[in-house]
Amino acid sequence: MKAKKTVLFVCVHNSGRSQMAEAFFNRLAEGKSQAISAGTQPSDRVDPVVVEVMREVGIDISRKKPKALTIDMVEKADRVITMGCGAEAEAVCPAGFIESEDWALEDPEGKLLEQVRRIRDEIKDRVTKLIERL
Repeated sequence: MKAKKTVLFVCVHNSGRSQMAEAFFNRLAEGKSQAISAGTQPSDRVDPVVVEVMREVGIDISRKKPKALTIDMVEKADRVITMGCGAEAEAVCPAGFIESEDWALEDPEGKLLEQVRRIRDEIKDRVTKLIERL
């Protein structure tokens, strides 16, 4: 039996992309692996448009809170996925100091509902493929 893997999804604010990735991963992995998410500069709340587009696909993340990235999280993770590093200021991107895979994803912050839906669907597709590789 394979050991349960932990995947850490990291973005700057932990209010959009990484929250969606965590939610999709935990739903699709069906308990065989788990995901957590964090940010280098966490926001005070999950983006309301992100909450809305996730609710459209039957996942409620309205009670989730952005969390700060810690060394402990990194050390416990089997895989670290950064969400669009390079798209934001390099000074706050963790890719420079931890071994990670970067998913070049657009930040949903301030985007229209249709744009956030497109980002959500791309995240779901990438998470599905990641679970297949684990």
